[in-house]
Amino acid sequence: MNTDIAPHVLVSSASPPGGCVSPFRVLVLCTGNIYRSPLAECLLRHRLVEHRQVIHLGSAGTRAVTGVPMASAVTSFLLGRGVRPCGVGSRRLTKEMVESADLVLGAATEHREAAVRLSPVRALPRAFTFREFARLVRAEDAAGVVDPAARFVALVQGAAARRGAVSTRMGDVDVNDPLGAPPPRVHECLVQIEEIVERIAAPMQTG
Repeated sequence: MNTDIAPHVLVSSASPPGGCVSPFRVLVLCTGNIYRSPLAECLLRHRLVEHRQVIHLGSAGTRAVTGVPMASAVTSFLLGRGVRPCGVGSRRLTKEMVESADLVLGAATEHREAAVRLSPVRALPRAFTFREFARLVRAEDAAGVVDPAARFVALVQGAAARRGAVSTRMGDVDVNDPLGAPPPRVHECLVQIEEIVERIAAPMQTG
C-alpha cells in the first residue's frame, strides 16, 4: 500500500547504544491491494507498535493498478478500531519487493505462489498465506531473543521448519477476495483478517 516496502521505521527501546536495530521487512500481498493486504498492513503496524518493535511494513497487489486508494470499507473499519489508515495508494508487486522482504504474507495461495515465482530462492522459505503463518508461528521459537529483528527471523524460521509437519488443508488457508461482495460478507472478511493479524502479532512481542 505504501510506495516503499519500508516507509516507516519504528525504533525499539531495545536498540543498542549508538545504533539502531536492523529492520525486519514484511510484505503483505493480495490481488488489487485495496482490501485484504492494506488492512493487514495497517493492523499489523498498529498492533506491533504497541510493543515498540522495529519493523518495516509494506503491501502490494499481484494485479494492482498503481495509486488506487484503499477501499472505503477498509478505511471505515480501521477508523472504527481506532487505527489510522496507512499508505498512499495501491502498488503492483515486483521482484525487488519480494527480494527485499524477510517475510511475505499472502492473502491467498495464489499470492504466496506469485512471490515464489518472482524470486524462488529468496521467497520459498519466507512466503506464507496469512492463515498459514498464523497457524505455524510459535512464540517459543524466539524464546529468550530480545532483539526485535532477530526475534522475527527466529519466528519465520520456526514456522518454515514446521510447515511440513502441521496439517493445513489447501482450501482452508485462503482469505477470499471481498471485492464485489455484499457489505455483510465484506465485513466478515475484514474481521477474519483482524483475527489473523492478532494471532500473527502475539508471538512477536518481546515481553
